[in-house]
Amino acid sequence: MYVMLLSCFVLVLLMPGSCFTAPTFMPRQESSPSAEPQVDLKLAKEYLEHYYNLQEEPLGRMKRSGPFFTSKVKDMQIFFGLNATGVLDSDTIEIMKTPRCGVPDVEEYSHLQGTRWNKNVLTYRIGRYTRDLPRNTVDFLVESAFSVWARASSLRFVRSPTRNADIMVEFVTYEHGDLYPFDGPRGTLAHAFGPGPGVGGDTHFDDAEHWTARETGINLLAVAAHEFGHALGLKHSRNPQSLMYPNYRSSRSAKLLSIEDVVNINTLYSPVRGNPNYFSRLGLSSQNNPWLSGSLLPQLMQNKCASDMTFDAVSTIGDATFFFRDRYLWIKHNEQDDIKEGPITNFMPKIETSIDAAFWVPRRSAAYLIHESMFWTVKGSLVRGKPRALSHFGFPAWVQDVDAAVHIVKTGRTLFFMHDIYWSYNENRRVMDFGYPKYIIEDFPGVNTTINAAVYKEGFIYFFDGPQVYKYDYSQKQVVGVEKANSWLGC
Repeated sequence: MYVMLLSCFVLVLLMPGSCFTAPTFMPRQESSPSAEPQVDLKLAKEYLEHYYNLQEEPLGRMKRSGPFFTSKVKDMQIFFGLNATGVLDSDTIEIMKTPRCGVPDVEEYSHLQGTRWNKNVLTYRIGRYTRDLPRNTVDFLVESAFSVWARASSLRFVRSPTRNADIMVEFVTYEHGDLYPFDGPRGTLAHAFGPGPGVGGDTHFDDAEHWTARETGINLLAVAAHEFGHALGLKHSRNPQSLMYPNYRSSRSAKLLSIEDVVNINTLYSPVRGNPNYFSRLGLSSQNNPWLSGSLLPQLMQNKCASDMTFDAVSTIGDATFFFRDRYLWIKHNEQDDIKEGPITNFMPKIETSIDAAFWVPRRSAAYLIHESMFWTVKGSLVRGKPRALSHFGFPAWVQDVDAAVHIVKTGRTLFFMHDIYWSYNENRRVMDFGYPKYIIEDFPGVNTTINAAVYKEGFIYFFDGPQVYKYDYSQKQVVGVEKANSWLGC
């Protein structure tokens, strides 16, 4: 099993007048204002080398207008939701100056998707303690951080008296024996290893920080709960409301976990057992939130005519249309009225997960089914070979999932949608088209960017957004109709 260092919390500046940055990337102060652009370039170069695998230009020294440099700046801007110009504007420099995690944003996570413990009862032990808090306070906060995940899942955590515990918790400084040294106050706060033998799950806190049980200093409960998420196999989220968002925030609501965090931990592990009211305590139910139906609240049969019916992925495959929701599948033959349905494994035994996106390339007679950072190839009625990494299509390494995909027969392009951006993949040359990603709203006016699924039929793209389906004229670039998702199943 692979083990890797996962990302940590970093400090978000909350107090006026405070200015702390990770030592590695603190720009040298210059007395002359004219030196500032050069300082910014030096900062950006170091930042992109460390986090985005920037390589030296083939000929000559690094220039801010060089193609390699500009490409990496764009990657960074897209990752942080900035305007992807490739130019070192003030917003980009400000992000680069912000304290953050030391793990590269382009770190390959593809081989780690789905990494989890093969048991639901895990042991932990606290080795070295911090001097900032009494031992019994540290014990209580660490136990509370584990309880955050226990209350939201079927996991249980038991404190162990031996060093053979699954998760070893240590407060250490600088070089501490794992090849990932800490950097002193206000830089990297903590890090954790993903599930696995040896150091797998081990979680280290930088004891050069000032650890507290309050909002002043660095709140141990908030950081520990985040790091234990990594120790359980979760990756970072781009959602600022998520506990797994990489930036540290001292002020949080009493509910540390977002809906996304709850869904992700239960997708990785078995559904909630013994906590049936957890989602209702969050004000959620399977009736008003499609995330919580199916895989989290299993049903033997799904009501295809429910008014709030949604799909995770829709694709034509041969002479049929496939509708995926959680781990469930409906198959509607284009020339027949009957619909086959059941768990995906009934039809494709090799696929034991939900499907996030799917598309069909007729000239290859092949369908591609995507789950997070992996995809399967389906030909005929058979899944061919093992799942492959999504990076096969040429995505930057930070892309670990997509919301929807659709192949346009007329252009030979496959479009991949993620959040508010999309990519265009040339199926003939098998490369990403130049200049992507682009914003969905700019090229698909009238389409809500929360796209759940998409399918191409007879010159139209049908965008599934919750229970609504937008019929989009690809030639005229406009929405020409709105339907209900359940009408596609004959309702």
